[in-house]
Amino acid sequence: MSICSLIVNEINLFLPEILSKRNTRILKEDDSYVTEGDILCEKIVKDFIREKFPDYFLVSEESPEENVINSKKDKVIILDPIDGTENFTSGLKEWGVAICVYENGVHNESMLALPELNCYLKTGDIFEKFESRICGISSSLTKEDILKLEPGFEYRIIGCAVYNMYNVVTGSFFSFENPKGAKVWDIIPGLNLALENGLSVTVNNTQYHGELLEPNQKYIFKIQNR
Repeated sequence: MSICSLIVNEINLFLPEILSKRNTRILKEDDSYVTEGDILCEKIVKDFIREKFPDYFLVSEESPEENVINSKKDKVIILDPIDGTENFTSGLKEWGVAICVYENGVHNESMLALPELNCYLKTGDIFEKFESRICGISSSLTKEDILKLEPGFEYRIIGCAVYNMYNVVTGSFFSFENPKGAKVWDIIPGLNLALENGLSVTVNNTQYHGELLEPNQKYIFKIQNR
């Protein structure tokens, strides 16, 4: 079984406890929430990696002090323990876990997991592909940004990159983009799964080829079905 699958299985074992902590909100400096559920989920993965994969180093949203150093290691696991925390803490099921594994700077495997929706997509999966005219956009857009969107498309704002990435890779969205920028743990699993499945992927307006991205900056991106 893949590293990503083993990590998600471990998270699912503790899912009832994680869900029980969705109302324990803490407001961060950037005005976003973190919950005890986020922190518990990261701890579960950290403990699991230390026990089962001690030669791997973790880059994670909730451990900023370790990320730059760990991203330089030969074996790296990139994690967003709960993506879409605003959804998670509001009782919505559209939140996810993003996991990506790199070895020697080369992508090895990725997974997008939506535990409450029981939807999972990982490297190597074969799935039914849909055709859609729906475009997913980031919830970071302002009202003024939304009014400038290109006409002729259906647009959706869900507030969870994992959910949006899952849908664009499977074809339920025609495209998904964030013109304001997101951190590596939000996007790199979805970017690589999109590449694997033949989608067009740009990062910072340049074609993306699967390279490991630095954890200390944001990246604008667009994924589109051809």
